[in-house]
Amino acid sequence: MNIVCIGGGPAGLYFGLLMKKADPRHEITVVERNRPYDTFGWGVVFSDQTLGNLVAADEPTAREILRAFNHWDDIDVFFKGTRVTSGGHGFCGIGRKRLLNILQQRCEELGVRLVFETDVTDDQTLAARYNADLVIASDGLNSRIRTRYESTFQPTVETRRCRFVWLGTKKKFDAFTFAFKETEHGWFQAHIYQFDGDTSTFIVETPEDVWRKAGLDDMEQEEGIAFCERLFADQLDGHPLLSNASHLRGSAIWIAFPRIVCENWVHWNGEVPVVLMGDAAHTAHFSIGSGTKLALEDAIELARCLAGSTGLRAALEAYQASRSIEVLKIQSAARNSMEWFENVQRYTAMDAQQFAYSMLTRSQRISHENLRLRDPGYVERYEAWLAQRACAQAGVPVPEQKLLPMLTPFRVRDLVLKNRIVVSPMAQYSAVDGVPGDFHLVHLGARALGGAAMVFAEMTCVSADARITPACPGMYTPEHTAAWKRIVDFVHASSDAAIALQLGHAGPKGSTKVMWEGIDLPLPDGNWPLVAASDEQYLPGVSQVARAATGADLDRIEADFVRATLAAEQAGFDWVELHCAHGYFLSSFISPLTNHRTDQYGGSLENRCRYPLRVFRAMRAVWPAHKPMSVRISAHDWVEGGITPDDAVRIAALFKDAGADMIDCSSGQVSKQEKPVFGRMYQTPFADRIRNEADIPTIAVGSIFEADHANSIIAAGRADLCAVGRPHLANPAWTLNEAAKLGYTAVAWPKQYLAGKAQLERNLQRERQLAAASAGLSPQQVAARLLEG
Repeated sequence: MNIVCIGGGPAGLYFGLLMKKADPRHEITVVERNRPYDTFGWGVVFSDQTLGNLVAADEPTAREILRAFNHWDDIDVFFKGTRVTSGGHGFCGIGRKRLLNILQQRCEELGVRLVFETDVTDDQTLAARYNADLVIASDGLNSRIRTRYESTFQPTVETRRCRFVWLGTKKKFDAFTFAFKETEHGWFQAHIYQFDGDTSTFIVETPEDVWRKAGLDDMEQEEGIAFCERLFADQLDGHPLLSNASHLRGSAIWIAFPRIVCENWVHWNGEVPVVLMGDAAHTAHFSIGSGTKLALEDAIELARCLAGSTGLRAALEAYQASRSIEVLKIQSAARNSMEWFENVQRYTAMDAQQFAYSMLTRSQRISHENLRLRDPGYVERYEAWLAQRACAQAGVPVPEQKLLPMLTPFRVRDLVLKNRIVVSPMAQYSAVDGVPGDFHLVHLGARALGGAAMVFAEMTCVSADARITPACPGMYTPEHTAAWKRIVDFVHASSDAAIALQLGHAGPKGSTKVMWEGIDLPLPDGNWPLVAASDEQYLPGVSQVARAATGADLDRIEADFVRATLAAEQAGFDWVELHCAHGYFLSSFISPLTNHRTDQYGGSLENRCRYPLRVFRAMRAVWPAHKPMSVRISAHDWVEGGITPDDAVRIAALFKDAGADMIDCSSGQVSKQEKPVFGRMYQTPFADRIRNEADIPTIAVGSIFEADHANSIIAAGRADLCAVGRPHLANPAWTLNEAAKLGYTAVAWPKQYLAGKAQLERNLQRERQLAAASAGLSPQQVAARLLEG
């Protein structure tokens, strides 16, 4: 093949040498606008895993890169005068210029044609000049080729909210260093790493508004650099900061990161097909150091696909299919990391230890057990610190055996929860005339015995016409109170778990079939009238139409919630939660998608929350002061024009002011037009924002299905409790089993089940020993890897 690469960065050069190595008959030309040794930036970072990929692809190149690398294992975090160090991370740094020189030299050895100082404006003309069969657009994040064929590639270019500057220093650092500084204008952070024998990269970053408040937008380059030198003087130890962008004037050295995602990577409509590679196709924020990694791995995969296919179209389609999946994973992690650094202010109330842990796990690719695998000593010290703080907050003594983060206690008002796991409220559709029966006793009782700190009863309706289905439980007759008391008494007598009641009103989503007969579908007969904030039909053309609630309706429903709250106290519940999520009655007031009222309960967010707050205050007034109350909200409607995570922070603050102790952070189910983005722990970011911006404890929910998830969430301060739903349906003793998997034996089991505890622990210990023997790893390392999947 004859192939032309536009752009002589890592992607184009590495692809060129790999293709030439695979078959010397290929004619590969790499065209670069700059001179041979011109480059921008200072150093690039690779993980040890990336180095392994390079060795497998072309050992001579990898050998030269390895000789030039500066390797380190530690990460240092400097925050509020404290340094926190963790090890085992396995990073390598190399100067960008040195990397390009190595790739250029290897290309020349193999016979790749390198053409410099050539600015390409027309890819097809260039292709004709070299009689090319394929054009590679590896021309960087400002790719002209991507712009030229924008209708094909369909790029999304999102300019992010921080400004950053790439600088260097002759100060040497023996760890990947993150330094955080507060100024009168806001927070700045530095990302620092050594990339050769005497030079370090020094990236300074801050939100755009802080950058402007500090006056950096009006400073000349020298002034801006001097500002950074003063700010990070204790990291620099008298060494100056250096710039290699003297050609830029004023504040132009400060960059806003463009996040680039392309729908398609191949353009077929010209004489010669064009394929994107590297930053032209995608970008990943520098805070996880993956831009160059992605470029090189793009080159590896494209070369592999071309070598293994009988046709060009099949090869390019295979390349996009395989790489786009992996790239999206990296971009998702990079986005999490980027957003953490964009919102450093959110976490600055934390102690240095937790702030550092939050930073280390920011991408969600590094979990608690992954950190333990990297640096067991760091994790043990952090767990001990976390346990001591948690026990002090709960007013209980610190146990002799270490506590996993998810097993630390937590106090809410006078209630002390033994750990951070709660069983989610999950509809069971098994009540008769609103009365919970034997099924509920067994269902909730079994899960109370299974190790969770608290079990939530499913949404319990405050009147007959507040039910979702005829099989939903209620709290509106004396029979209901007595039935619930029977269940509560069993939980209290037979376990050390607490039990909570979630009270709600189905509103426009009521009078439907049970889930397994057709979720959200209306009853064929026996329907009851529905009310909502405004006239509403949840499923257009299908659902029963709900009418807008009148003043009398609002008074009656408020009284129903108050009566149910009093009954919850009579039944002995430890906790009450008000359901204001998922498109039910109170949720229909909060979301602008469903509230079109023009009275005092419509319009602004504050007005839309007015009635739910009114109900909450009335409940709180009759609920005992020593018992907690939480509120479940939909923190994201996943529909344009609906509730956003920004709104959720304001909603939480309003309920906090009204006396709420905790926000249960769910999302969606308000509109069938929703487009949620699912994934493990996908709703945890909502709990994180609300907890650390509204300063109220939160419950994280949604695809939390491993102890490693819960430990990471609690340890990082992203939430205070983790609600685990579906895993508890499959295994009532989920908490006990997950603790045993991690080798934690101090957790209390019901005395009737102690023989099972001993057997389970022996079996798991045997599995770890066998796996360790076969892999040459310690049992602790094996356990961590099993948790990573």
